[in-house]
Amino acid sequence: MKTFKILVLFTIFLLIFSYNYNIFADDEDFEDIDDIGSYIETSSDIVTEPTINSRAAIVYDRNSGFVLYGKKENEQCKMASTTKIMTAIIVLENANLDDIVTVSKKAAGTGGSRLGLHTDDKISVRNLLYGLLLVSGNDSAVALAEHVGGDISGFANLMNNKCNELGLTSTHFVTPHGLDNDEHYTTAYELAKITDYALKNETFRNYVGTKTYTITINNYSKTLTNTNELLGNLNGVYGVKTGFTNGANRCLVTAVKRGNMDLICIVLGADTKKDRTKDSIKLIEYCFNNFELFNIKEKIQSEFENWKLCNSSSFSVAKGISNDISLKLTNLPYDFFPIKHEHSDDISIYIYCTYNLEAPLEENSIIGYLSVSLDGKNIITLNIQNTNSIPEKNYNDFFMQMIKNYIYNLESIFLNKIY
Repeated sequence: MKTFKILVLFTIFLLIFSYNYNIFADDEDFEDIDDIGSYIETSSDIVTEPTINSRAAIVYDRNSGFVLYGKKENEQCKMASTTKIMTAIIVLENANLDDIVTVSKKAAGTGGSRLGLHTDDKISVRNLLYGLLLVSGNDSAVALAEHVGGDISGFANLMNNKCNELGLTSTHFVTPHGLDNDEHYTTAYELAKITDYALKNETFRNYVGTKTYTITINNYSKTLTNTNELLGNLNGVYGVKTGFTNGANRCLVTAVKRGNMDLICIVLGADTKKDRTKDSIKLIEYCFNNFELFNIKEKIQSEFENWKLCNSSSFSVAKGISNDISLKLTNLPYDFFPIKHEHSDDISIYIYCTYNLEAPLEENSIIGYLSVSLDGKNIITLNIQNTNSIPEKNYNDFFMQMIKNYIYNLESIFLNKIY
């Protein structure tokens, strides 16, 4: 009987432990990564597209928004603590960094990766953000959410409103920390868009680029170390966030810049921390080894100006007071575009325009478009606009035109008789 009771108690203990682990696990993956240097060395000369373990991945060019590499990048999946990128955005846009937060019992009791907060602790928003982004504190996330949104639900509404503002349709937030929830998801592509937006905020960029930082809780000091294993170890890395839950597996969002090329690499659903590290390094080195920045704006402008020289006199505006067409392209928001080395000669530009127009024509009316193709695939489309307003002729215009034509005909007859 005694043995039976011990077995029952042991079984209950295992069930409780398993339950808590499934619910709260996040960035508590302390798997050692001692050989990052060897991963870098073996990946430094990658010239063919690598095979990776991660379920979904993307390499996103921040300058152009072009996807250099994608694997199931539009498939919805769990994101674990990479959620905290959006959490930080909402806090930075809605709170004062010097505000002092009193930690609630709910925040202090949040499991998983923790800053180590206790009920009624006093801590600034600034230091909570360090706890959020460096050590991935779930307790920090809840404390910030309650401070900014009133409660977790209110804060999630702010997160989802920001998604709508950014035009994201495959992302939905329920919590500020990313613990597993079927209604909490994103895609690698949309997470890249969120990250790109966050990195435009200098304060956010400074947080995620910090390797170690000492904060104060109740005036006591505590030194934090960033969980991002690539920060300080891989050339050009300047952020941003790790993640792990049982449902999401290992995740890593990395921002890396070398020269003028600025990339976001995301891997989601890796089996181990080593896999997420190796996958990230492989993808980063592959892209920097195989892509170059091409001055696409210069090429477009050159082609467009040449085309205008050949076609500017080809336009006619029926019923218009003139045929005075002045053409411009809509703005291209970037100058350079990443292309593979072997495709530098495979860029083609096509211009399509309506030559026979009819008044009235409003200022900046669209009369055609310019298309840029890379290796046969369209990558850019720009509208061609007429910058001049051309009104329709009225009765007086027609009358004056008749008089002008009559005078012109008389002059022609007179000149013909003389000669």
